[in-house]
Amino acid sequence: MKSARPDPLAHHLLSMAYNNAWANDRLLRACAQLSQAEFEAQRCSFFPSIKATLNHNLCVDWFYVDALEREQQGLPPHADCYSFFAVDEPFERCAELQQAQSKVDLRLIALCGAQHDDQLERIVTIARPGRPQLESRTRLLAHLFQHQIHHRGQVHAMLAGSSVAPPQLDEFFCAGEADERAAEFAALGWTETLIWGQP
Repeated sequence: MKSARPDPLAHHLLSMAYNNAWANDRLLRACAQLSQAEFEAQRCSFFPSIKATLNHNLCVDWFYVDALEREQQGLPPHADCYSFFAVDEPFERCAELQQAQSKVDLRLIALCGAQHDDQLERIVTIARPGRPQLESRTRLLAHLFQHQIHHRGQVHAMLAGSSVAPPQLDEFFCAGEADERAAEFAALGWTETLIWGQP
């Protein structure tokens, strides 16, 4: 059945941006309950701590959202794109990291909210040294969402070995689970209709 909503792919990407922000909010609120020692504790994962993993996710978001915004605004690529990684862990404390993550999540929502299906194959250029990276908006957004999901899963697993229970992160897309996310949606200023439209 064909979607009645215009620009169905762009809307799906927008729903993924909302999901990204919601999952980050839910996960970081859990991480904010950790002591600083637990936040920094060495654990078994790709990055050696919850702190390192969350900082990495944030830096990668800065990197790709900047590239997407520049292309959308008709600006040249960032001349020093690796400046977003100049500091491996820009935030020492979870509360500060949580605020920075929320800001870039809102930028990503705004960016996806301005997309239309006929624009999604436009090429985004990242001026990597030696050979520029050229990606369509669709592929770059898909990669960014997958990257976030990948590392959130690692933080989720690391939380299981801490004093804070890992939160459920898969109650976003199903209509029948709207009550499971209602409190967070209210706190974030969202509604089901805002994201999904009329049922």
